Amino acid sequence: MALIKSLHARASELANSKAQVDFLSSGMFEKGGAQTFKEILDEHDQFPLKPGKLKIFQVNLGYMCNQTCKHCHVDAGPDRKEIMVKETMLQCIEVLKSNEIETLDLTGGAPEMNPNFKWFVETASQYVKEIIVRSNLTIIESNDTYRQLPEFFAKHKVRLISSLPFYNADKTDRQRGKGVFEKSIKALIKLNAVGYGKPETGLIIDLVYNPTGAFLPASQHSLRKEFKQVLKEEFDICFNQLFCITNLPISRFLDYLIETENYEDYMYKLIEAFNPMALEGVMCKNTISIDWTGQLFDCDFNQMLNITLDYNAPQSIGDFNIHKLNNRIIAVNQHCFGCTAGAGSSCQGSLL
Repeated sequence: MALIKSLHARASELANSKAQVDFLSSGMFEKGGAQTFKEILDEHDQFPLKPGKLKIFQVNLGYMCNQTCKHCHVDAGPDRKEIMVKETMLQCIEVLKSNEIETLDLTGGAPEMNPNFKWFVETASQYVKEIIVRSNLTIIESNDTYRQLPEFFAKHKVRLISSLPFYNADKTDRQRGKGVFEKSIKALIKLNAVGYGKPETGLIIDLVYNPTGAFLPASQHSLRKEFKQVLKEEFDICFNQLFCITNLPISRFLDYLIETENYEDYMYKLIEAFNPMALEGVMCKNTISIDWTGQLFDCDFNQMLNITLDYNAPQSIGDFNIHKLNNRIIAVNQHCFGCTAGAGSSCQGSLL
């Protein structure tokens, strides 16, 4: 009980990234005996963690979003003003021109809310094989500015990865806000209408499932079958893959864990479910994350915690050096257990 009181006292202090990192690093477990992620890596001869070839260039275009989801590790919302400027985007374009990077992965917030979003997609499409946009779907239904996004996405053959916590309104709206499910369904119908999710078009839309509580996701394969069946039968909606992503103890989800007194149990679930086989596929091995200012990070989660790159690696987009990045040491902390628990978790879903 003393621990829970201390956690509640700490909750209001975790508004900044350093406080979150300090909190995660401190352990604060009553049970005792919990290992650090570094210790477990060392046990499996995987420390220090090293990357493979850089394939994915993940750019956060800003933290502004039309939603305020309870599980959001970015703490995104309509009141966030952090937006990547065109000058930084041009630096990203120069990197894509000069290096053989396969995929540009655009995220946010809602990346579409960046005023230079369409220009960036159009320009970058000349230099990469694939562009991913992580869309929350409801942006398409938010106002007239975004009504033509389905046609724009189709024209540039953008691959969409879109959040849909569940195939019914209750669970979806509980996590993402009232009316979100209805708007998401309308957006999916419009995306299907321009060809997304249909094998003959080559236009890919994948859905993302995040658990609504303090537990690990179920089998990605089983959930995909359920989602496909229900969405087809009830709404005549089709999609390609379903990605199950584990909620990491960062930002709003960390607040939720503390407020509901689930923090300690959830962390033990992650630690006890550690799967060494998932290490080979963790996204930090083939991805570099760029924040709205142009700073470089090992992954999107490290970006939100402001855990900077290895000091021998370039720190910003203006100093980009793919050789140094491919030879860096990846920075890890306790939140990394979320990516290696069970079937593993990445921005492309389960790893196994």
